[in-house]
Amino acid sequence: MKLITMNVQEIKKDFPILQRKFNGKQLVYLDSASTTQKPAVVINALKEFYESYNANVHRGIYQLSEEATQLYENSRENIANFISARPEELIFTKNCTEAINLVAYSLAEQLHEGDEILISQMEHHSNFVPWQQIAKQKHAKLKFVEINEDGKLSVESLNSQLSRKTKIVSLTHISNVLGTINSIRELAEIAHDSGSLFFVDAAQSVGHMKVDVKQLDVDFLAFSGHKMLGPTGIGCLYGKAELLKQTKPFIYGGDMIKEVKFDNTIFNEPPYKFEAGTQPIAEVVALGKAVEYLQKIGMENVEEHGKMLTRYATEKLNEISDIKIYGPQNGRAAVISFNITNVHSHDVATILDSEAIAIRGGHHCCMPLMSVLRISGAARASFYLYNTKEDVDALLSGIEKVKKIFGEG
Repeated sequence: MKLITMNVQEIKKDFPILQRKFNGKQLVYLDSASTTQKPAVVINALKEFYESYNANVHRGIYQLSEEATQLYENSRENIANFISARPEELIFTKNCTEAINLVAYSLAEQLHEGDEILISQMEHHSNFVPWQQIAKQKHAKLKFVEINEDGKLSVESLNSQLSRKTKIVSLTHISNVLGTINSIRELAEIAHDSGSLFFVDAAQSVGHMKVDVKQLDVDFLAFSGHKMLGPTGIGCLYGKAELLKQTKPFIYGGDMIKEVKFDNTIFNEPPYKFEAGTQPIAEVVALGKAVEYLQKIGMENVEEHGKMLTRYATEKLNEISDIKIYGPQNGRAAVISFNITNVHSHDVATILDSEAIAIRGGHHCCMPLMSVLRISGAARASFYLYNTKEDVDALLSGIEKVKKIFGEG
């Protein structure tokens, strides 16, 4: 696809919340790694569904239910195509965290005492705690891939940690703290060569770059709708078709049932056998609209815009004294975590908030990583398709105000 120059000022108009002012100042939203804002087309899709199509799917033989089912399954097909998967390989969950838990607990039955699970030091708690708890329950061993000083995953550490006992390797695609973009295709090959299943937490990547699950050759991959312009309450899990057929469901009841007898139950086929109960139908439909919005702009353009803003912000931040940036200096995703000498990240975020600049401060659900970095937390600015260089300039001005208040300027 040919790259285009995005008209970000026009894109901003699609996001009603970005018109808000705080303290008399226009909102500068730089927390998209936490959740993205929603374009009007997504907000309207939710409203339209409840006004015109609300019915349970798959079960009704009346027209309204059939229309709702068509919208729901059309969205599944669109979202699956977005990551180059087949519709039967895409499972709807309530978020990325639930998708990770679904895989962890479903695969737990295949684990035995002494088996090993491998994750990295940079993982979000959502891709850390489920494996930690499963390891404890199954008396398996949880091992950790180390990161290098520049915040990149150590392939040497991965190779040294793998063994014939390693059954599952679960790694993030993009670190929500460091902005590190892991080479998933290479890591998948290494994991598969060792005989391990390979899972990817793609919460920070699917909405920011082209993700092709077939090209990456991952076994499972999870992401959240709310981090890619969609609503909250909807996540997705991709799994290779043959693995989904072999994997037992995690939650029982509702649409995941094919037949129930007093002494036995026959489960539905994938993806439905993993979708127990009534699903977040309106949210699925709205996520489909978010995907259409991203496709219209083009993921190559979204990715390039993020890279441009990140390069600009990194260069400018490096010119300010007493600032420490964590993670790679080059080739990083649109996430920058930093600290100002002798200033707590919560104070940074609070002062910036007084300037209507929304960033995040804290450990970002990565406490183990914080211990590796030897910090309690960091300030984090993250960018998306509705941000501009002017937003970055506002951040820089806000940081100068922080330094002045704390006598560091």
